[in-house]
Amino acid sequence: MSRIFSGVQPTGNLHLGNYLGAIRNFVGLQDDYECIYCAVNMHAITVWQDPSELRNNTREVAAAYLAAGVDPEKSIIFAQSAVHAHAELAWIFNCVARIGWLNRMTQFKEKAGKNRENASLGLYAYPSLMAADILAYKATHVPVGEDQKQHLELTRDIAQKFNNDFGKEVFPIVEPLIFGEATRVMSLRDGSKKMSKSDPSDYSRIALTDGRDDIARKLKKARTDADPLPETVDGLEDRPEAANLVGIYAALSGQSKADVLKEYAGSQFSVFKPALTELAVEKFGPVGEEMKRLMADPAYVDDVLAKGAVRASAIANPIIKEVKEIVGFLGA
Repeated sequence: MSRIFSGVQPTGNLHLGNYLGAIRNFVGLQDDYECIYCAVNMHAITVWQDPSELRNNTREVAAAYLAAGVDPEKSIIFAQSAVHAHAELAWIFNCVARIGWLNRMTQFKEKAGKNRENASLGLYAYPSLMAADILAYKATHVPVGEDQKQHLELTRDIAQKFNNDFGKEVFPIVEPLIFGEATRVMSLRDGSKKMSKSDPSDYSRIALTDGRDDIARKLKKARTDADPLPETVDGLEDRPEAANLVGIYAALSGQSKADVLKEYAGSQFSVFKPALTELAVEKFGPVGEEMKRLMADPAYVDDVLAKGAVRASAIANPIIKEVKEIVGFLGA
């Protein structure tokens, strides 16, 4: 069975974009792949985190996996920092990756902005740790959004260079899994911006812990335009808010945007929004309710993470031992 690795950063306030773009897809992969799902708390500290919030946010990621339907018996759920292979392999990959490769990473440029001289070394080397996350388990596939495709390409480059440098086929060349509709969910207040926890408006996003009333209220206030819905997907061009809401409906209903428009072509948002709200409350509401229940039982979530770390280590430890021996480390 092929092996999947994926992770979500525990930075708090998980939202509909995290769910539709990543977490929901994890559930359907469990029957066809060996799945390893992580709360990547080492990535989170590339920017400063309050320690108590980081612990709570790590539990939130685990609770989100569980609430969405990830089975901790079928899949492995753990915190990245609990498995030492991530950090050890990241350092080895720091010595494999080239400065020129990392200089091309657009996400560092976006996150560091004009203050890149003050950005942490960890933020710069983030893609090398991401490669270690995946290859510490010799994962064959990774579900990725558009914003992570470049990092996955770097992972492939690192794996290939390591294999070539040492003349052994140690690491697989990982394949991306890119899912369909609404893999990139935009702000409910500005369809040109990605849905984000850092947006000052709470009405810009639907949080994973939002109840049914919260979901309904936020969708009711979601920004739209004055025109009716078009007949084709091409008609959504230059209509970012309309495209976003149609994409959300498509993802929640398991349809394509084209199918949604066949049903609602010519409809005003006064008709479409209530239909979207009903669907979102039906599909997404129970996830929020289960999230709240799990977050009220931190001992259970911590137990899932602890057991998952043991299982993850059992896979990663022999791989990191093999790598150390190949590199030439004594006492590997």
